[in-house]
Amino acid sequence: MSDADARRIEVLSPGTLTTVQDWPGRIGRWDVGVPPSGPMDERSFRIGNRLLGNHEGAAGLEATLTGPRLRLHAPTRVAVTGAPLAVTLASSPQGDDTPMPQWAAFDAPAGSVLKLGAIRRVGMRAYVLFAGGLAGPRTMGSRAVFAMAGLGGRPLRRGDALELEGRAAGSSSAGPLSARARSAGWPSAGSPPASAPGIASSHEGDLANEHTLRIVLGPQGAPDFLTARGMRELLDARWQVHHHSDRTGIRLIGPRPAWARLDGGEAGLHPSNILDSAYSVGTVMLAGDMAVIVGPDGPSLGGFIAIGQVIRADRWRLGQLRAGDSVSLRPVAAEHALGLHAHAQALIAGLPATTPGGQPPTASPRRLPGATPREPILDRPRDGAHGPITYRRAGECAVLVEFGEPQLDLRSRVRAQALLEALQAEAIDGVGAITPGVRSLHVEHRPERLSAHALADALARLEAELPAPERQVIPARVVHLPLAWRHSEVERAVERYQSSVRADAPWCPDNIDFIRRINGLDDEQAVREIVFDASYLVLGLGDVYLGAPVAVPLNPRHRLVSTKYNPARTWTPANAVGIGGAFLCVYGIEGPGGYQLVGRTVQVWDTAGEPPWRLRHFDQLRFEPVSEAELEELRALSAEGRWAPRTEPADFSLAEHERLLQAQAREIDAFRARRQEAFAAEREAWQLSEETVAVSA
Repeated sequence: MSDADARRIEVLSPGTLTTVQDWPGRIGRWDVGVPPSGPMDERSFRIGNRLLGNHEGAAGLEATLTGPRLRLHAPTRVAVTGAPLAVTLASSPQGDDTPMPQWAAFDAPAGSVLKLGAIRRVGMRAYVLFAGGLAGPRTMGSRAVFAMAGLGGRPLRRGDALELEGRAAGSSSAGPLSARARSAGWPSAGSPPASAPGIASSHEGDLANEHTLRIVLGPQGAPDFLTARGMRELLDARWQVHHHSDRTGIRLIGPRPAWARLDGGEAGLHPSNILDSAYSVGTVMLAGDMAVIVGPDGPSLGGFIAIGQVIRADRWRLGQLRAGDSVSLRPVAAEHALGLHAHAQALIAGLPATTPGGQPPTASPRRLPGATPREPILDRPRDGAHGPITYRRAGECAVLVEFGEPQLDLRSRVRAQALLEALQAEAIDGVGAITPGVRSLHVEHRPERLSAHALADALARLEAELPAPERQVIPARVVHLPLAWRHSEVERAVERYQSSVRADAPWCPDNIDFIRRINGLDDEQAVREIVFDASYLVLGLGDVYLGAPVAVPLNPRHRLVSTKYNPARTWTPANAVGIGGAFLCVYGIEGPGGYQLVGRTVQVWDTAGEPPWRLRHFDQLRFEPVSEAELEELRALSAEGRWAPRTEPADFSLAEHERLLQAQAREIDAFRARRQEAFAAEREAWQLSEETVAVSA
């Protein structure tokens, strides 16, 4: 038997959803829609590795609801943590099961069978860690599996074989961290365990069916988006975990938000809609009237407001929320969150408590947005070097920089790009992912290394030195993509939504007809002509996932305005093309979605490519009509690496764009006036429908 065979772990039964994960996951590509993945309950995962003397990021297994059954071909030291479930060990597949403890390392002899049972009553996920960690190839620097996209692998199946690292316990099986991750303060791969292996205090008592998640407020809230009363209601409510919750996000059922505005303007018909902006893991967004907490497999970019971020000390709890659990959101000050984080890290590392008596820092007084409505703003809106600029606290670990007024203006996006490049060149210690939105720049940071106020000061200094946007020319391309209008898979997504989610939605049964109505167009052909005549400028990547573009027509006369689904679809085919607000999106992978769908195109993520994302910021997309059969042939060739989109150089100049706007000002104004009239009529009809539904309910 070879060494590799001896280190093999055979999957006899995979459990419900069991995946390989490592910590901190796939760091450094949030800006192109690659989520970090990694363990959803990182606390249990990291403690399990500590019990074995591993580096805390060594790869292991995450099991959801029902655990796997594994045959270990070599003597192995194991630890099982997370939600409570039965753990047994047998000498063979037919042998008697011997109960084994959780939260303690134990030895499993060669040939033994490790079995994890079902998670009942409380908790959602359990973790299986092995001395030395699991081996295997890394994708973009990590072994973490993003199952929805097939990135880094897939969930386990019966007959799979895992391999243990061929290193001694206590050595690292974590891969080298990216420069961005090291700069942001993540521990290096070679760091030893913080304390000696052995037994950890059981954390099962921390699990229940009622949860309090502490949040740091921002970047959006009252009074700009929600009323002060409405914000208090959200924070006072007891929410219920929706059964559609998963690693992408925790959906919460609760009070309908009291909005401070009628709609999202160019961003969409619903008041929750904003011009696309970046999120962080733990962000609490309002997607329509539903609250969603972004998970480790969640999207990096989207067009919904965000009211806060679950603090790092509580983020592990997201992995243990199960359908029907009760959740409350409790705001805390950022400074208090920093102390709670230090205390939590000490518990994970098995180090002495950071406060006397081993208790977490005393909670700060609750501060409601009704009393401090502008708490998330770090600096009042002011004139920057080239126009208005606002710095907002975006939860515990990010600052959101907003440029110009809250409207679609490519000048703001050029300013964001210039600041992004200046910040990358500066390489400030403690800065993490930097993600541009339509009129914003979202900058993550490690508060223990760089405070939000210090980051805002550094950003203001850099912004003051930037050249005028009109002087900038951004290298880009024209990218020609095929588009199959009314693709059958897209039509099926709409039908599924109507039959299983919301039959009375104004965009059902026909998304394209809804786009026609809301833009005041005569017929479907008028919608089609605009889509194929337009040149779409890519403003962001990662909406939704893996290099998926959010783009806007360069010519305002091509800017069809729509709204996003409320509630969102639960299924969208990969590479569906949709319109939401004034924007077009190509879905990077199969999954949930909210844009109004018109067709389908080819893959925008090339697994074999380097880099795999096919599009860049400021590329121009132009669609060419093809039949469904022709598109499927191109998709097959693309998957085989035998086809790629046709491209040609096309720099973007803001000065040239503004000259075009001046030359066509009269036609643009006429188009906008017609669109606004139709938009207002559709909004009024929608509000009457919503009120009727509320009364009948």
